[in-house]
Amino acid sequence: MPKLALYAHLEAKAGKEAEVEAFLKSALPLAQKEPGTITWYAFSESPGHYGIFDTFDDEAGRQAHLDGPIAKALMAKAEELFSKPPQIHKIGLLATKLK
Repeated sequence: MPKLALYAHLEAKAGKEAEVEAFLKSALPLAQKEPGTITWYAFSESPGHYGIFDTFDDEAGRQAHLDGPIAKALMAKAEELFSKPPQIHKIGLLATKLK
């Protein structure tokens, strides 16, 4: 069972919604290459509001993700795409149902 997670809340600048969605979709192949990332989801919460949720077995996997190419690209694009900096939350998982 994954023990740790990250949740990032993203608010697109007006008119940048399609670019945010394309950016999030383009990150999937990068997440698939991360051995320490168990699950990775990019989603739309409501118009202009997006999120990323991913899970990890241990802190090393979570930190590798935070230091990896998705996080670097997210921060590099933050000023261009988002109305405020991404809000990233470290989460401890209490229970998980996997298929």
